[in-house]
Amino acid sequence: MKRRDFLVLGGALAAASRGWAAPAPVGVKLITRLGDIVLELRPDKAPITTANFLRYVDKRLYDHATFYRASRPEGAQDYEYGVIQGGLQNNPAYILKPIAHESTTKTGLKHTHGAISMGRRAPGTATSDFFICVGDQPYLDADPSQTGDNKGFACFGYVTEGLEVVKQIMALPLSAKAGVGVMKGEMLKSPLPIKARRLS
Repeated sequence: MKRRDFLVLGGALAAASRGWAAPAPVGVKLITRLGDIVLELRPDKAPITTANFLRYVDKRLYDHATFYRASRPEGAQDYEYGVIQGGLQNNPAYILKPIAHESTTKTGLKHTHGAISMGRRAPGTATSDFFICVGDQPYLDADPSQTGDNKGFACFGYVTEGLEVVKQIMALPLSAKAGVGVMKGEMLKSPLPIKARRLS
């Protein structure tokens, strides 16, 4: 047995002897009229972000949410790259307090195909809004070598079923005028209502 494997095994046995085990992944279903999106969230890697998302799910706050944004390359026809964004859009009737930022350098969860991550302004401002990636998007990961805000976004799980639904949402008609800044021209003409339920 290699030394590294021995240390890993030793750590696992020590944890087991203390009655501790890493939190299991948590399943959540996002229900829309276009179909369901099944998520596997990772409390073992991103405990703060996962717990925050599950608070919104368990309190049924996401029943007031929509998918409202689709960011995709101009003129795209195959919808194989981009993001869809959903949430409560800072509606004061439903949002909870912001959470601490969990960087991808800490969690090891990357913005690969199917990643779900929290939207934010500055680090530590994330509340309810989230996005789902179609295609690998490493520029959304933290990059300590960059200057300025290099913290990236907080990925906390992945889509396990329903990526075809994500692509359908990305293909919905956009408003040419709605949105501000980078979101201008990326807002859905008709936001898509969401319901969210825990599976495990």
